[in-house]
Amino acid sequence: MLIDSHCHLDFPELAADRAGVLARAADAGVTGMVTISTRVKRYAEITAIAEAHPEVWCSVGTHPHNAHEELDIEVADLVRLAEHTRCVAIGEAGLDYHYPGDYAAQATGFRRHIAASRETGLPLVIHSRSADADMAALLEEESGAGGPFPFVLHCYTGGKDLARRGLALGGYVSFS
Repeated sequence: MLIDSHCHLDFPELAADRAGVLARAADAGVTGMVTISTRVKRYAEITAIAEAHPEVWCSVGTHPHNAHEELDIEVADLVRLAEHTRCVAIGEAGLDYHYPGDYAAQATGFRRHIAASRETGLPLVIHSRSADADMAALLEEESGAGGPFPFVLHCYTGGKDLARRGLALGGYVSFS
């Protein structure tokens, strides 16, 4: 069984040919897909995709590039939305220092996503780019302060240190 654990079926490039994308995935032996949320405020679109296709599940979360737009999203909101029957993960959330951005908003949103992951028991899909030291420190701090939570450092491009520290906390690392 092959599962695509991270795709964005709502993105315009894929949405324009969603039926074709799903057919090609099935032809390649992919039996399931998780379409990943990048904006909680577009969650209805994500859940509609998952509801329309039995082989698709979804996550709920805010990508770090959009964190400044969704500072009104609280832990309780994420937990409530994660109750959807097709939701299998929290995120994608994290830290991205590759481009200039509101890094404080990213950290605030990320901590909320961690709390939601911890409360729901759903894995947190972590986006981390050019932020290895801060990501490792934040993961260790949160794991120590509030207890462990399931997570995957997705599409990993970081260094050995962050990978080792994430694995030591019980997380997973995904290479594309």
